Amino acid sequence: MFSEDIDDQEEPVTTPGESEHPSPLGSEFNILSAYVITRTGDDPVSPSHEAEAEIDECPYQNQQLVRRESYTRVLSPVRSLPPELAMIAPCPVPSPSLEFCLPAFSEFSSRPNRRALVDHFCNVLSHLIVFREESGNPFQQLVLPLSHNSSPVMNAIYALASAHLEYRGVQGPEKSVYFHNQAIQGLARVIENQGKFNKNELLAAIMLLVYYEVLVQRGRTSIIDGHLKGAFAIMCLNKDLLTPAGLFLERAFGFYDVITALSLGTAPLSTAPSAGGLLPVPPLDAPPASPLTGVDTLLGMATTLWPIMHRLSNLLFTKKELEDAHQTGQVSKVAVLRTELESTSNSIEAALRQWKPYLPPNIMIEDDVLVLKGVEREEIPEMSRLQSILHNALAYRHSAFVYLYRTIYGYSPKHVLVQEHSHTALHHCVETTAARGPMGALLWPLFAAACEAITAEDRELAKKAFNAIEQRQGMTNIQEAWRVIQEVWKRLDSLDDDFAVGSSPGLWRNVCADMGVTIVFG
Repeated sequence: MFSEDIDDQEEPVTTPGESEHPSPLGSEFNILSAYVITRTGDDPVSPSHEAEAEIDECPYQNQQLVRRESYTRVLSPVRSLPPELAMIAPCPVPSPSLEFCLPAFSEFSSRPNRRALVDHFCNVLSHLIVFREESGNPFQQLVLPLSHNSSPVMNAIYALASAHLEYRGVQGPEKSVYFHNQAIQGLARVIENQGKFNKNELLAAIMLLVYYEVLVQRGRTSIIDGHLKGAFAIMCLNKDLLTPAGLFLERAFGFYDVITALSLGTAPLSTAPSAGGLLPVPPLDAPPASPLTGVDTLLGMATTLWPIMHRLSNLLFTKKELEDAHQTGQVSKVAVLRTELESTSNSIEAALRQWKPYLPPNIMIEDDVLVLKGVEREEIPEMSRLQSILHNALAYRHSAFVYLYRTIYGYSPKHVLVQEHSHTALHHCVETTAARGPMGALLWPLFAAACEAITAEDRELAKKAFNAIEQRQGMTNIQEAWRVIQEVWKRLDSLDDDFAVGSSPGLWRNVCADMGVTIVFG
């Protein structure tokens, strides 16, 4: 029996005060403050242990969910259900060495509804948020085993899976917000004990909570930022040699650090990696001769682009500092910041022009299409997936240009460079979905490009891509992003004056504020 059954019998930890997450990165490290919350009157109370033990029927068992069999055959037998949520590529035979890593679903909990949540996490959700898994899914290989001894990780998994199901209208006897509170309170208890803790277990719980916050989008801007600050504080305190799980978790936080900065206009928390400083992280036991060699599990073919994206994500914060210094009359600071902003922007623009995706061996690009070197019209089974991953990376590159020209340089949406790269980025987004490959990281480039779509053709491309990723992924932030896009278009169409249009590079941020939503495009 796992620790969450024991955990439910304990008194919940509640602390009066704010439910926001203050930064743990101060002069004195206090990560506990980031994981103490107040249970509000709206929070559902979990059924008692006795009542839950009597639950025979699982509310998820009769739902029509698209799922596919896990790589680890020790997981519970997969029910045959018709597709509805996602179209997922078939998976190959797993490595026998992994079979002892993941227990059967019955070992996670005696409660059918919780076993169904683990089932959904393994066989639906985990496949939607990685680029490659030819030898196994990293969330199943590296994250799920950490729940064996960690109730915060287990509850975070329950919260994430439950929230994904709730968005699709599937309700269980325990709400996702209950599991979310249990996970955060569990983290607080572990840290409060001030004993030796398992770094990877803490990071896994925090990482899953980041995915949860991105998924349910409750409009609280500091929650994701607080989780990221806590994670980077833990990573800074523990400089041990990274295990495969630690490397994967570090890459996940690096991804969300940049995406959160781009989404919220804040500075990234981590230091920018050097050019060529990132290497692709493959799944555990990936064969050296895999056709997906060179593809990162979370960044795809954009691994070498990510150092540029990191520097790009810091520009808006620098620009705001420059504007503040100008308004307060700090002449010397204005000069320094203006020089820094101009030189960094020019450097990023040049790097984006020179960047090329990191390709697997024996594969080259001809007119944005992958082909095998020296073999005419021959394909490999993974070619469609690789093509989708390529278009995803190219969408990031062109949307990075859009962000630079529109948000940093302040060009009008009608500027030829803005329209050129916006159209190209939307084209690559549509091609990503058309190839039916991974779509988990597509929201930011799609949103950035769609905001500047002014022609009927480009808006139709955006609509097509949004429909495809919403159908596949089933995430709240996708739906919210589409609502914002439609309002942005309405306001752009109402601004006939080119100066008025060009003077609003942050139009979508104004729309989000007016609508009362905060979106992280992960």
